[in-house]
Amino acid sequence: MSRAQTSELVKRAYAAGDADAAVALLDQSIALGHRRIALIRYLQAQYLEAALDARHHEYVRGIAARMSPDTLARVVGEARVRRGRQSADEHDECPG
Repeated sequence: MSRAQTSELVKRAYAAGDADAAVALLDQSIALGHRRIALIRYLQAQYLEAALDARHHEYVRGIAARMSPDTLARVVGEARVRRGRQSADEHDECPG
């Protein structure tokens, strides 16, 4: 997948709240062996109530099991910040 395609999926997953794009990003991360970013993308997909299957859960469970509690907390915090940016962007677009 090209950087342009990835960038478009990121916009769709975060700015537009597209669950399918979030799963596509997670699938890409799994294929590339990402750890931290895969966990962030998994959390975004969960937040968007995406259809995740067992392989998604197993991959991220394995990643989380190898992280220290502090590292895991930092990654979860980063996912919340990214989701917060999404919420802020949505708020900025609301009329009124």
